[in-house]
Amino acid sequence: MPSAFTKVTGEAHWEVLLRARAIENQCYVLAANHGGVHNAKRETYGHSMIVDPWGRIVAQVDKGEGFACAQIDLEALHELRAKMPVQSHRRL
Repeated sequence: MPSAFTKVTGEAHWEVLLRARAIENQCYVLAANHGGVHNAKRETYGHSMIVDPWGRIVAQVDKGEGFACAQIDLEALHELRAKMPVQSHRRL
């Protein structure tokens, strides 16, 4: 999920929204967010991160350029989805 949350909205919502998306969709979320001061009126939050399907942050880059890396455990992912088959409960 590429993004450019401002500092104010990022502090309030960035992490909680990413964790919620990972939990409700039972997936890993890889989220890159701009971070830094761009001019006198614009500052973005940063805190790019990888969140696992249980909502845990497994890697994060607070500010500036960086690289986040995490192991993706497909066996644990399949086990979680088998125990809580929320995808099969969806109706359109």
